[in-house]
Amino acid sequence: MDEQAMHQYIVETFAGVETATNFGYTFYFYRDDHMLPFATMIAADTEYDRVSNLDRPGVYRLNVGVSKQTFQRLFGTDEPRAEEYTFTALDRLMPHPEYAAQSFLCVLSPSSATFGQLQPLLAEAYDLAVKRYYRRHPKA
Repeated sequence: MDEQAMHQYIVETFAGVETATNFGYTFYFYRDDHMLPFATMIAADTEYDRVSNLDRPGVYRLNVGVSKQTFQRLFGTDEPRAEEYTFTALDRLMPHPEYAAQSFLCVLSPSSATFGQLQPLLAEAYDLAVKRYYRRHPKA
């Protein structure tokens, strides 16, 4: 699945999604609560992020913020050891190289099969963002 198709899936599947672009990232938020994105996407190396070698043709990284329980179920711990992962590997669910402690996972250029694994993870991340929004805005 290419970057544009992934973007379209996120904004068309989940109601109330707003995006912002900064530092080469596209941030996905629920409504106007731009405090913490439920997902981000980046398609090129920046001065702040070179760990995934994103300057390769067609390569992008999707980052998804899931619950601590889901993160632990996927990776066995909430603080996986970075040396256990090759952050340039395509089509592999991995802890985020910088934000694993915040329960963010990542995947570079997911295939259709991996996209099937990502769909419930994106839905969970979105649901967490919606709940967080209504905790912060109880009268909304």
